[in-house]
Amino acid sequence: MYYSTTFESPVGLLTMASDGQNLVGLWLGGQKYHGGTLPEKATERDDIPVFAATKTWLSSYFAGEKPEVSALPLAPIGSEFRQGVWMILRSIPYGSVLTYGEIAKMMAVRANKERMSAQAVGGAVGHNPISIIIPCHRVVGANGNLTGYGGGIAKKVKLLELEGVDLSRFFVPAKGTAL
Repeated sequence: MYYSTTFESPVGLLTMASDGQNLVGLWLGGQKYHGGTLPEKATERDDIPVFAATKTWLSSYFAGEKPEVSALPLAPIGSEFRQGVWMILRSIPYGSVLTYGEIAKMMAVRANKERMSAQAVGGAVGHNPISIIIPCHRVVGANGNLTGYGGGIAKKVKLLELEGVDLSRFFVPAKGTAL
């Protein structure tokens, strides 16, 4: 059984999902693939302890503090490949960014392969079911392109600004699928 609740944040209403013990989802309103990893409909319920912990974590984050990803029990639902990408996302430090290509190189090393597709990595990043906490907003294109955020580029920019990322070296694409 899965449970859900919401949290009003500076980037809009967030929906959380839990299996009763772990956080399995955190989606921004209107986010692409919203709730897509849940195998069944979640029952709305606010009194799950991990929801209280997540709300505290998010309040701290939006106050400009740097809460640790490891402070929450996370259990995103996805394939082994996606789990690997999401583990790398968890390691991106607050206020830093990585490119899809850099993550692909890390995944290739983990898989003992010569190379890995940055597009495959992009698919895994785009399907990240625990936004903000598993920081997919910290992934950018190799040329400084800010594309690739299922919650929308404006929210990605707001999250990166909150973290103090110097956005002068980045640009918002004129067209794309994640605008």
